Order: sequence, then structure tokens, then C-alpha cells
Amino acid sequence: MDLRFLIIKFKESPGINKILFGVSGITLIFLLVFVSWWNREIVINKTNKDNNTLTNEGPKSSISGISCDNYNRRPVAVMVSSDPETRPLSGIGEADIVFEMPVTPSGVTRMMAVFQCKNPGEIGSIRSAREDFIPLAAGLKAIYAHWGGEREAMVELNKHIIDNIDAMKYEGIYFYRRLGIKQPHNGFTDLDMLLKATDDLKYIKENSFSGYLHEDKKQPSNLLNLIDNFLIEYPSPFKVQWVYDKNEATYKRFRDGKPEIDKNTDNQAEASVIVAMKTTSRFSNKDYLTVDTTGEGEAYIYQNGVKISGRWEKDPSSIDSKLFFYDIDGREINFVPGKIWVEIVIE
Repeated sequence: MDLRFLIIKFKESPGINKILFGVSGITLIFLLVFVSWWNREIVINKTNKDNNTLTNEGPKSSISGISCDNYNRRPVAVMVSSDPETRPLSGIGEADIVFEMPVTPSGVTRMMAVFQCKNPGEIGSIRSAREDFIPLAAGLKAIYAHWGGEREAMVELNKHIIDNIDAMKYEGIYFYRRLGIKQPHNGFTDLDMLLKATDDLKYIKENSFSGYLHEDKKQPSNLLNLIDNFLIEYPSPFKVQWVYDKNEATYKRFRDGKPEIDKNTDNQAEASVIVAMKTTSRFSNKDYLTVDTTGEGEAYIYQNGVKISGRWEKDPSSIDSKLFFYDIDGREINFVPGKIWVEIVIE
């Protein structure tokens, strides 16, 4: 019905036409609200699709055991800063698995975030390659992205011991610097750029990592004696605390007493599985540590609010050998599905 006709009739007859006009106005308001809601849902659904929202059905990531569109995509391992001035980090909460370890005698840590399922719109700040991280990336059959590196690492990378993308060679192409941030903390990339580099460098794009064992699903624990929080005793400001959320069956990450926030999403970083991997180290020089990430040692696995004692093993004779985690009976551990965070602790 023409709205102008309703207005005219309203002026002529303040009875039934007034009622009809009111009803039509209410209908119009509901219609506008519905259209607004519908458009919002389309935007949200498109955003979720673009961000590769994880699902509960379909083929699963060999790393996290979560179903996702990119389950067969080769992982990309990116060196990420841990320095206080770089927080909050971009993309840290979207990685399938993260490795963290001390890299200096004073206890400064660094992280390697490995992406398979998600497509973070920004990753950084990007930092240099370290020799100790290379076997971990190789064990996942990943491509290794970094911004230069310490001498020992670059000797190995220049031999092409692992497919890698070095920002020192490709700044302005696959990596960029953000204005207003001091070097060396202003280096960033995103997954689309790294995937473009993978194509251009003619690296294999399909996943070949054999994968970790996973249970069918996460099970929120009903145990009364839950280990609901624990510390990774890196020195401040790198000390880490994980707090178990019983309702979601995940661990929330805190660093130096503050929630670890992903700048991309404004969400707190969390993981379904935390591995505390004990190992040894030695001084490579006055500034750097060399951490043993091959061989074997003790490990503690936290999942579903329960602490599992076990061991880790990685064959030192083969750089791309899988990093295994076993229980005290020597059986490979079944992880619950979800993100994994490996905290490497020096004994």
C-alpha cells in the first residue's frame, strides 16, 4: 500500500485509517530491523568464511586434530618476538601450535608460531631465525619464515636445510615494516603473503606431516583435583601462567601477570594442550643460548585439566624427524583436539 495514501486517509478519517497507519508503521519498522539483522548475518558469515572458521566435521588438521578447510595445507612456521614492547602480538592466538623457549643467558624467550588452519591477517612482529627452532619446524614439514638470523642458523639455512622465506631478502615483497614502531620490532607479514612466496619459490604446498594422535573430542573434566593453573618459570617479564577454563576445556595464557591478547582478534590466547618440555642448553656465545631440541627428555602434558607425566623424543640424526610425546608406559600420547603450545624449559 502506498504510504502517501495512508497519510491522506489518516487526515480524512482519524478512525480506522489511523489504526491502519500505525500498524503499517510498526510493520515498516520490523522490516527495517529484519533487513539490518539479515545484512549483519551475511557480513558475519562472510567474515567467518574468510577467516576459515573451524568446524567439527570433515578432514582434520594433522597438528591440532581440528577440522578445517586448510587441513591439507603445508604448515608455515613463523619466528615471532616475545619482547614486552611487541605485545600484543598479531596472530599468536590463531596458530595451530606454538613453540616457546629461552634464547639468551638472561632468559629472554622467543616463539615460533605454526599456521595451518587459520589465515591471520597480520603476523608479527617477526624476528630472526635461531638454530634450535629449525629442527622443530622441519619435524612438522613446515616452511620456515624469519627475519634474518643468528650466524649458526643462517649457515644451515643457506644450505637450504629447510624451505625458508627470509625477510632480509624479501622485505617489501612478502614482509613489510609498520610505521611508528622502532626497529627491530616493526617487521610484519601475513599468511597470504607467505603463501604467495611459497608459490613464487616453487615450494611444495601440500601437507606431509604424519601428524599427532588425537582423541575424538575435548572432554571437560569433572575431577575435583583439577590442576587449574600452573607456571612456566621463565624470568620476568617472560614468565607464563596457564589457567584452566573448565567450561571450555582450554587453558588461558597469561604473560607477566597479564592476559596474552591477540591484536588481530582482541581475544585472549588459549590452547587445549600445553606441553612442558624439559631439556638442556649451552652457551653459544655471551649473547645466545643453544637449546637442545633433538634427543630426549622429560615432558609434562596438560589437557582436560589433568597433568600427564611423560617423555619427548626427536631423532637427532634426522632433522625432519617427528617430535614425539610419550606417556610413562611408552605409548604415544593422544592429544585432545585443539591448539597446542609447547613450552621448552631448560633444566
